[in-house]
Amino acid sequence: MSLNEQVSRRRFLKSAGLLLGAAAVPWSTSPTANAASNVRLAAATGPQLEQGIQIGDVRAHRAVIWSRSDRPARLLVEYDINPRFTNPISVRGPFALETSDYTARVDLTGLPENSEVFLRVMFQDLSNDRNLSEAILGNFVTAPRKNRAIRFLWSGDTAGQGWGINPDFGWHENLRGHAPDPTRFFHPLG
Repeated sequence: MSLNEQVSRRRFLKSAGLLLGAAAVPWSTSPTANAASNVRLAAATGPQLEQGIQIGDVRAHRAVIWSRSDRPARLLVEYDINPRFTNPISVRGPFALETSDYTARVDLTGLPENSEVFLRVMFQDLSNDRNLSEAILGNFVTAPRKNRAIRFLWSGDTAGQGWGINPDFGWHENLRGHAPDPTRFFHPLG
């Protein structure tokens, strides 16, 4: 395998983050043209979330959300159980500084069990509070509190070892054929 064909974990995560970034929307919108242009200007000059967002350690009532900025910034997370964000809860996260490789994380607690939670994640520039990144959208489902069957599917980062996705093996259809809950299944390649 040539050096150009090798895909590093960082490059993969960056590509996956860019895919999630395609769904990005401004953090807030205003009916006035002036406010809309301010949002576009802030998004163009604000911190960038080049690796997207990561959601992990999901339990019945909590989850960890983290991301990486391209500069010193504060992580901001807004979440709701309604995809239209009719009753969002805002969380001001920690600073993402050089000492943490510009990463920051927020532990969301008090989440409703067995529910889909929708996120808007962004960074606020530390040198100018009005300078915001574009918001990255995400969602996840909290675990059920009561015992019930859950089907886990696993796929590994094996493309670097020469065992990557081969269309002849029907990888995507093979996983989908095991009937995971469609709201809980996501694969960045389709």
